[in-house]
Amino acid sequence: MTSDVVVPAPETAAANARGDTHSTAGFKALMMGSIGVVYGDIGTSPLYALREAVIAASGPGGVASPQAVLGVVSLILWALIIVVTLKYVVILLRADNHGEGGTLALMALAQRAVTYGGSAIVLLGIISGALFYGDAVITPALSVLSAIEGIKLVTDSFEPYVVPLTVLILFVLFAVQSRGTARVAAFFGPVMCVWFAVIAIAAITPIMRHAEILYALNPLYAVSFMLHHGIIGFVTLGAVFLAVTGAEALYADLGHFGKRPIQTAWLFIVLPSLALNYLGQGALVIGDPKAVENPFFLMFPDWALIPMVALATLATVIASQAVITGAYSLTRQAIQLGLLPRFEIRHTSEAHSGQIFIPRINMLLLIAVVMLVLMFRSSSALASAYGISVTGTMVVTGMMGFVVIWRVWRWSPFAAAALIAPFLFLDLTFLAANLLKVLEGGWVPLALGAAVMLLMYTWRRGSRLLFEKSRKLEFPLADLVAMLEKRPPQRVSGTAVFLTSDPVSAPTALMHSLKHYKVLHEKNVILTIETAPTPRIDPAERVRLEEISKTFSKVTLRFGFMESPNVPKALAIARKLGWQFDIMSTSFFLSRRALKPAAHSGMPRWQDHLFIALSRTANDATDYFQIPSGRVVEVGTQVTV
Repeated sequence: MTSDVVVPAPETAAANARGDTHSTAGFKALMMGSIGVVYGDIGTSPLYALREAVIAASGPGGVASPQAVLGVVSLILWALIIVVTLKYVVILLRADNHGEGGTLALMALAQRAVTYGGSAIVLLGIISGALFYGDAVITPALSVLSAIEGIKLVTDSFEPYVVPLTVLILFVLFAVQSRGTARVAAFFGPVMCVWFAVIAIAAITPIMRHAEILYALNPLYAVSFMLHHGIIGFVTLGAVFLAVTGAEALYADLGHFGKRPIQTAWLFIVLPSLALNYLGQGALVIGDPKAVENPFFLMFPDWALIPMVALATLATVIASQAVITGAYSLTRQAIQLGLLPRFEIRHTSEAHSGQIFIPRINMLLLIAVVMLVLMFRSSSALASAYGISVTGTMVVTGMMGFVVIWRVWRWSPFAAAALIAPFLFLDLTFLAANLLKVLEGGWVPLALGAAVMLLMYTWRRGSRLLFEKSRKLEFPLADLVAMLEKRPPQRVSGTAVFLTSDPVSAPTALMHSLKHYKVLHEKNVILTIETAPTPRIDPAERVRLEEISKTFSKVTLRFGFMESPNVPKALAIARKLGWQFDIMSTSFFLSRRALKPAAHSGMPRWQDHLFIALSRTANDATDYFQIPSGRVVEVGTQVTV
């Protein structure tokens, strides 16, 4: 799972205010929060990862030899050490964008650092963002389904209820999103701590019975397995990768919990628990090859099955919660970076700016997740669809990581390549192994990712073409102000604020106001809202004031790509800087553009129509910028694109 910025536990109020303040919350509270939020996905991988890998390694005979089981467990353990511990915990956690992590934060950091090739980095960001949505759909479906399947071990008569019960839990999960997750998040850390303790303790007995499983700690068993199993070894590698899905969350949640709490939780709690559990499952399968049917739940005695299914369901709901809120946060970043149209964003907490709810994304995710459960109907079938989106994101993260190490850390390109190349090679190998599963279900995240990529690319390209076309038609602002100062029209009292994305040209709303009303306010402000390539902006740098003439001034408001723009709050800062205005005698003028396809637009006809359709779904600028609706005047214009 690649949870780009998920909702933190309540203990991290300070951590969420701005990227460099996670130290103000207690270290233990932050570590507990990271265990609950960051490690939900990777922590629930034992439910299905080893089972799928051993089944893949079994080959035509259907029974895996003890040597094959040792090889599979060794591959899983060393994947956790190399991919998660070395790549993410040791290296990438240092590549922060003003304290924030995640693929879009890394994209913004890399883009800022390069002189040429910025568009290629944006493309990488679009790819990683699009693939994340595929992951956000599959994670809840696979995690909850694999937990509920444990009921079948109690009695086969429960089997018909697995899918309906999974769908019911998912419906409830998505239904409560609008209420916010602050209260629920308080239980995330303790529940996941219990989970990690239980899965580690359950593994001790099987390991003691078949201590030979400890040979899997030797990486030579992993290498030997790959060398002697040919194509089966390569296919198995795709299933082994299921054990490291969720590694991206380590990096994505850097801003909420800080580097040290995430690293400490991984090295001292999560990694030892996961390693013990995989060793225990391997020992169980060596002792009884038939246990491969569900080695995770079969480690527990019969009396513990029902409580374990309940605990596993809680843990998978936490894993799903993390990826769902990650989808909201990623969407907000994508909107701010100009990759998606404005969607309605609701804040579910006054204390936590990161706790948001996006109704449209919530509905689309629910529909897609339920469709997946009904299509695949089992976690084994869904496991084939998992992995491609995560490996794709890891490859992209590695590429952007190289740019940051080279240009931001100022390493030589050869040293940066020497550091990243082994990880990139491993990620590409995992990606190739997962691509073998395209026909079995791997097409699902690829199709979802391709659809989101198309939407992001169309919106970005269409917005740029529209901006260029509008600039050609508009009048230079400086010339218009000079004309109005020489021959001023009738003045009316109050202040007029004209919103525009291009402060060089006269806003369309101003031109139409002069044309139709033939009046001008006493004070006129040209307001531009900029998105910075940093996650957050210091309030002291939020507002830039520039006087053009006695009656005209320019105000630029800057917001980070992880902030929700709030114009009235920002204007309160402008007031402190000396701009005297009363919001109750201020009118905000916005131009609402009705788009029509042009004969020659620079995009194919179908893409024109797609861009126009996307623009119609965009949320109202008044709501998005949180401007009081009673103070807004909208002026309609028709533009061809």
